[in-house]
Amino acid sequence: MKRITLILIALALVLTIVITGCKKEEEIAKGPIVLAQGKPEIDEQLKAYAAQWSEATGIEVTIKSCGGGSCDLGQMLKADYAAGEMPDIFAINGPQDFLEWQSIVLDVSGEPWVKDTSVAFTYEGKTYGFPVAVEGWGMAYNADVLAEADVDPKSLVNLAGYRDAFAKIDAMKADLGLDSVVSMAAGPEMGWVTAHHNFNSLLSNGLDYGDTSAADNLLAGKVDAKRLAEYADWVELLFQYADKAVLTTGNYDAQVGAFATGKAAFLHQGNWVDGNLAGAGANFDVAFAPHGSMEAATEGIFVSAPSFYVVNSESKNTDAALQFLTDLAGTEAGANYMVNEAGMIPAFSNINLNPSGKLSKSVQEWAAMGKVYSWNQYLFSGEFRDQTLAPIYNQFANGAISKARFVDLMTEAFKSL
Repeated sequence: MKRITLILIALALVLTIVITGCKKEEEIAKGPIVLAQGKPEIDEQLKAYAAQWSEATGIEVTIKSCGGGSCDLGQMLKADYAAGEMPDIFAINGPQDFLEWQSIVLDVSGEPWVKDTSVAFTYEGKTYGFPVAVEGWGMAYNADVLAEADVDPKSLVNLAGYRDAFAKIDAMKADLGLDSVVSMAAGPEMGWVTAHHNFNSLLSNGLDYGDTSAADNLLAGKVDAKRLAEYADWVELLFQYADKAVLTTGNYDAQVGAFATGKAAFLHQGNWVDGNLAGAGANFDVAFAPHGSMEAATEGIFVSAPSFYVVNSESKNTDAALQFLTDLAGTEAGANYMVNEAGMIPAFSNINLNPSGKLSKSVQEWAAMGKVYSWNQYLFSGEFRDQTLAPIYNQFANGAISKARFVDLMTEAFKSL
C-alpha cells in the first residue's frame, strides 16, 4: 500500500511539473510583449495595428514610442534595462546601437521574412534587425513654387545651383507668399535634423553606395579640409535662407508646418513627412532634389532603412515577439499597416503595395534609377552626434559662432575621436 501511495505521489509530482511546464510555454507563447520604437509619427498607426494583431492572436502588445526630439529612445532603453523592464522588441538605428546592445540581441537569421529583404541589419554574416521601412531624404521642394520662380529642379545638384535658386526665390518671397526659402530647424530639440541627417551630407554625398571612406577617416581623426569647408558653406546657406524663429527654436511641427502650408519653398526632412503634408491639406506637387553640400555636382539622395526592430534575447516572450515581426512582414494586415496606414515604403519584396505619398514616390524614383547615397551617420555614436556635434550646429544657427569657428569646432570634435 505504501508503495502504491509513493507511486501515486510521484505521478502527481510529474503531472504537476508537466502542467507547470505547459503553462510556462503557454505564457511564453502568449506574451504580453512590449515594443519600443523611435518614430513618433507612426505611433498612432502602429498602436492600431498592434491592437488588431492582439485581437487576432490573443497576445497583448504595448507600443512605447520615443523620439522626434522630445524623447530619446536610447536613454529610455537604458533606463528600462536598469529597471529590469527591457522591451521584448526594440528599435536600433545602426552599427553603434547594435554594438551597445549586442549581448541581448537575438540572432534572427532563420526567420521567414529574412529572404524577402535586402536591407535587414546584419553583423558578421548573421541577421539581427528587421527593417522598419525604406526611407530617404534630400531637399524636399514645392514644385509649384519653383515653377513660378522659373527655377529648374535639375539645377539643384551643387552649391552653385542652390545659391542661385535660393537668391532668386528669396527676392520673390512676397510675390510667392513665402516667409522663408528654407524650412530648417537646428534648435536644442532638433539635433537629429542637423547632427544626424544633415551631417550625413558630409559623410556620404557623392560617394558610391556603401562607401564609408569619408566617415572612416573622420572616425580616425583624419579631416578632409576641403570637403569640410564646402560642407560648412552648405550649412551656412541653409541657415542663411531659413526662417530664424523656426531655425533656432522651432520643433518638428513648426518646421514641417511651414512647408506644408506653403510658407517655405524647401524643407530639410525626409519622406516620413508625407502624412503631415496630407494632414495639412498640402495640394502642391513635391519631390526631392539632391543636397548641394559640394561644389562638384552630385545626383542622388540618401536612402536606407531608418531603423531596425531587434528581439530581446533575455525576454520570456521571444516566440510571441518573433511571431509579431513575421506577421508584420508576411500578412495582408501587416502590409496594409506599413503602406496604407503608416505611409511607409515597405522593405520587403513580397509586399506589392506602394505608398501614395508624393515624397515617398520621389524616393522610389531615385532608388529605381540607382541614384542613392548611404546613411553613414550611424557609424558614429549617438552620444557623439547628440552631445558633441548638435550643439555646434545650434551655436552656428544662433549666430554665436562664425563659419570659420564652426569648421574649427567640427575639426576638433573629429580629432578627439
